Amino acid sequence: MVYYLIICRSLTYAQRTAAALERAGITAHILRAPKVVDQAGCSHAVKVSERRLADALLVLSRVGLSPKRVYVMSSDGSYKEVLL
Repeated sequence: MVYYLIICRSLTYAQRTAAALERAGITAHILRAPKVVDQAGCSHAVKVSERRLADALLVLSRVGLSPKRVYVMSSDGSYKEVLL
C-alpha cells in the first residue's frame, strides 16, 4: 500500500497536524521522520493514506499548517519527494 509522509519541523507541529487531520476525519499517524528523508534527524512525520492526501493538504491549508515537505512511501519501502 502507498502512503504519504507529511514532514513536520517538530513533534509539537506533527501533533497539531495529526490533530487537525483527525478532527476532519482523516486517519493520521505520527512517527519519526526516516533518516533518508530528513538528514537533520529532528523532524517528525504524519503518515496518511494515498487516497486522503489531497483532503489532508486542503485541511492543513485551511488551518494554517503548511508541511515542510511531503514524501510518497512506496510499498517497497522507498521514498520520493512530492513537489506541491
